[in-house]
Amino acid sequence: MHVPFRIASASLALVAGTTGAGLAAVGSADAATPRPHNVIYLLGDGMGRTHVTAGRERFYGAHGKLNMEKLPVVGQVSTYSVEKNSGQPGSADFAPNLVTDSASAATAWSSGVKTYNAALGVDAKGAVKATLMEAAHQAGLATGNVSTAEVTDATPAGQMSHALARGCQGPAYSAAACQDTTITGTALPTSDVRVTPIADQIARNNTADVILGGGLARFDAADEDALKASGYSVLGSPASQTVATKSDLAGATGSKVFGLFNKGNMTIEKFKQDNPASVQAEEPTVADMTRKAIDLLQAKSAATGGKGFFLQVEGALIDKRSHANDAAQTLEEIKAFDDAVKAAYDFAKADGNTTVIVTADHECAGFNIIEKGTFTNAEATTPPANADGGNTANSSLLARPTGGSKDATRSTGILNAPGATNANNFAPATFRTPDDAAGVTDGSAAASLWLTYLSGNHTGADVPIFAYGPGSKAIAAEIDNTDLFPIMAKAAGLKVKP
Repeated sequence: MHVPFRIASASLALVAGTTGAGLAAVGSADAATPRPHNVIYLLGDGMGRTHVTAGRERFYGAHGKLNMEKLPVVGQVSTYSVEKNSGQPGSADFAPNLVTDSASAATAWSSGVKTYNAALGVDAKGAVKATLMEAAHQAGLATGNVSTAEVTDATPAGQMSHALARGCQGPAYSAAACQDTTITGTALPTSDVRVTPIADQIARNNTADVILGGGLARFDAADEDALKASGYSVLGSPASQTVATKSDLAGATGSKVFGLFNKGNMTIEKFKQDNPASVQAEEPTVADMTRKAIDLLQAKSAATGGKGFFLQVEGALIDKRSHANDAAQTLEEIKAFDDAVKAAYDFAKADGNTTVIVTADHECAGFNIIEKGTFTNAEATTPPANADGGNTANSSLLARPTGGSKDATRSTGILNAPGATNANNFAPATFRTPDDAAGVTDGSAAASLWLTYLSGNHTGADVPIFAYGPGSKAIAAEIDNTDLFPIMAKAAGLKVKP
């Protein structure tokens, strides 16, 4: 059932007052910080440690480094979320969920609280929480949000909206998509920001000065009117559903720019490489958008008192191609994201007053690098041989059942899902690396990089984090994703609290 309403700008302002009540206390400049800093926060959606390693080996060889690995400070981040109606860690009603989705992860760093999977800008009991980008905007910093996903998707939306359900994106929506009575008890009035479509919020709340990415079909003519009334230069047109191009982006000027380059998620880089004459090849890369966003935000900061800027950049398609278990596309998305990291790192080194943080929201699909010539799944039709069978310290059985049968001595849980007996489901994808001999090709047994996936879903593995610049030493440890909220706020010179 579609809910026949569009919340008015005035109503959004009132609802924002709910948020603003918190912002008034937390979104101020920190007088103890002598000089405000720029912060560029980049995340590869679904990018686990193995994604980074595989990207390095594929493009730079075993002894090379991705750009993100050249950042001098390194740590790791725990990513768990919580169940609905849970308290925060340490409380009596704390109920963890060990595998997060992108929405609860985005809420953790944007608002500093744990929440349930699918929630944005609210805690696990539904209370609205101010975001770091809202605080930065309120304190006078220029703000930007870049993603290769729809900008209404979880990661970018986590800084610019508050929603009980991440699917409440617009323009078509329903009570089923937006309400959650397991949290609120009864359905909320449609004037409540938590059930307001995310696109409506983004187009009217001015949280980000520069908004670049995909998702044009989530916006309509009324949204375009609202954006222009707020002073945005709108590239393309939500009203006519005309997508913007990289030429539009290159020519964009002004203190506020809104540009969406695909009606849905942006196009994967491998398709663009394979189809250079396609319409999709006119979409900018995430590195193109990052460089332009930095230029626009730096200019706005200089024109408005030099308070600095806060920019979030997401390489979203690493996750989406990992869900699809497509290693070739996943690797190209890692490379594209790492090129955006280089753009940010180059700027920060030249600027001398910018903190760059690179991490992920969660790992996706149990990405594995396996030894050349081997397989991984114990229940596969052709399971791996016990390569250590001659070692007397290895007391396990030397052979395993074949044909997709369960090995009860090794597998105490349920058998794998349907398809476990299909050896193709567990076959590795193989890729050449710069270390391979000339003539070795992708897909051949001679290629040295062999990759497999555990599943098509997120995992609970910790993710890597890399950083450079003022305040970056705070991430050189085992931290939680909620710790990123105060770390980034301090780097930006903001006085905040969750």
